[in-house]
Amino acid sequence: MNSEFTIAVHSLVLLAYRPDHMATSDMIAHNVSTHPARVRKVMGCLRKLGYVATKEGSGGGFILCCDPSKVTLAEIYKATSIGSIKPGWCSGDAEQDCMIACNMADVMEQIFTEAEMQLLTFFGQLTIQHVLDRLREAQQEKA
Repeated sequence: MNSEFTIAVHSLVLLAYRPDHMATSDMIAHNVSTHPARVRKVMGCLRKLGYVATKEGSGGGFILCCDPSKVTLAEIYKATSIGSIKPGWCSGDAEQDCMIACNMADVMEQIFTEAEMQLLTFFGQLTIQHVLDRLREAQQEKA
């Protein structure tokens, strides 16, 4: 899984926490603990998909334009990370005369695809609002 998913979820939850306020990429980056350029890249993807809107110039930034109780983590994973569970390299060699070596890449591809489907099923049960609610619960437990 790549970090864009975490940045996207964190950013959307932050905006859901402040529904009537704009947040600059610098503000979001500080909260996420990453570079503003990484935030702008992820937020650009979320903007294209209609999850956030932007306003340029002084007083501008990003604002949530979706219902956080309806946006699932599965949607965000698909937008930012689909296919990332599979490593870039897989062992084996289809040219070898060995049952293991010549079939390992295909079998592992199936396994990673099945694992990602399970992950999407789990993420489909959670929304941005669920994450925000869990954060509020965690904060109350600390108090």
